[in-house]
This record gives sequence, structure tokens and C-alpha cells, in this order.
Amino acid sequence: MSTVTVVESKTIVDWLQGLAADVRGQADHLTQLDAAIGDGDHGINMNRGCEAVVAALDEQGADLPPGKLLVLAGRTLVSKVGGASGPLYGSLLRGAGRALGDDAQPEGPALAEALAAGVKAVQELGAAVPGDKTMVDALVPAVGALRSALERGDALGAATAAAADAAAEAARATVPLQARKGRASYLGERSVGHEDPGAASTALVFAALARAVG
Repeated sequence: MSTVTVVESKTIVDWLQGLAADVRGQADHLTQLDAAIGDGDHGINMNRGCEAVVAALDEQGADLPPGKLLVLAGRTLVSKVGGASGPLYGSLLRGAGRALGDDAQPEGPALAEALAAGVKAVQELGAAVPGDKTMVDALVPAVGALRSALERGDALGAATAAAADAAAEAARATVPLQARKGRASYLGERSVGHEDPGAASTALVFAALARAVG
């Protein structure tokens, strides 16, 4: 059982490196999901972006606190990733990073509130709400599960695991939805029956976070 109670810079680096490895392994699957209802480039773009984030952390991340690392990662995604995923994931990480500020060891509740701020930034940019068949469908329940677990006294490791489970379940739950935002919305009823690629990659984000916290 994890005894981690705070998020350190190493946690953030492990998280983003783990995410990059997961996205690399799932890039073809994400692209297949996107090919069904989008531009067919989500896996390619996410892989490119995550690799750029890892490189940026290696080059510029030394001695940065967790929040600044997330801001660096978000800025990198915006500059390196095409399509919608770069600005959206960039907004998520920058919003979370700015909320954490300069705290060198933020505790679990601060992480939850920071991620909530990141989700708000995503929603402000993309104007999506739960049920629209977007990454927001996985983001909102994941952060909600993280908050709820911490409020009932769960350890940070258990809370991030609950968030990862919620994100994965929510991603699967996008299959029967009809898309109301993004390119997929142009398909109307034909978007039903496909998992949203953004929700699927969001599940990878929270799975990697849970592993990094341990």
C-alpha cells in the first residue's frame, strides 16, 4: 500500500514519462478510434506531443517544482501538437500547474483542486460538458473520484487509483453517446457506437498518474 501523501517533482516527471510510454504503446489504437469519428490523427499527435514533453522535461525541468513542470508540459503540448488535442491537453496541464503554483510538495487535496482547475480550463476552451462525447466525459468523473476518495480519507495512492478507474469506465461509457462537439459531431447518429478517442487518452493520463503516485 502506498504511503505517499504529497506530490513531488519526481512524481510529475514519472507521471509524464509513464504517459508517454503508454501513448507510444497505444498510439495505433487511439488513431483507430479517431479514424472512426475524427481526423484519424489523435494517436500520432498525442505520441508526438508526449515525446516532446519528455524532451522538454529533460532539458528544462531540473529543479522546477511540480506546478512549473506541469506548466512546461502544457506549453510544450500547445506548441508541438496539431489538432485539438494540443490546446486541450495543454490547457489541462497549464491550468493544473498554475493552480499548484510554486509549492514544492503539494498534498493530495491541492492536486485534486489543481486538476479541477485544469478541467475548467479545458471546458472554457472547448465549451464541452459531460455527455458531449469528448475528453470531458472522462475528465470530470476522474477528478470527482479523486476528490471524493480524498475527502473520505483515502490515501493518495488509493485516490489516484480510483480516479484512473473512473476515467477508464467513463471512456467506455462514451461508446453509446452521440457526439455534440468537435469533428465527430458532424457525423450525427453515426458517431454512436464508437469510443471517444479523447476520453480514451484521458484514461491513459489518469492511469499513468496512479502508477506515478504508486
